[in-house]
Amino acid sequence: MHVPQGFAVVTPYIFVDGGNEYVEFLDAAFGAKEIGRSLAPDGRIANCQLRFNTATIMVSDASEQFPASSGAFYLYVENADASMERALNAGAEKIMDTEDMPYGDRQGGVRDPSGNIWWISERLSAEPYFLT
Repeated sequence: MHVPQGFAVVTPYIFVDGGNEYVEFLDAAFGAKEIGRSLAPDGRIANCQLRFNTATIMVSDASEQFPASSGAFYLYVENADASMERALNAGAEKIMDTEDMPYGDRQGGVRDPSGNIWWISERLSAEPYFLT
């Protein structure tokens, strides 16, 4: 199986209203870097690829055929508190304060302007993720 460099076997693909603004939000909130974009004939985003360190997601402007959708994403960062603050300053809504979790992460949660949930987590423990 061939998977392009920077992608995973499963790659999140988000359809949003206001694609340009959403891409700008992802950069401001999480430091996502645009690595590629194709446009539809009407100028709307057909596909925009964004890199989050080692992971890539895709974003498209919603349409009648592909309406806006929302999902939940678990984002590992170097500093959960600073990343939460950055996301809030970029326009996200806090849904959970940052706190230490029993599974070894420091985590907070936000809802982005398109309704997606982002769990912003900093790994604190070298122990395996799964509880026994």
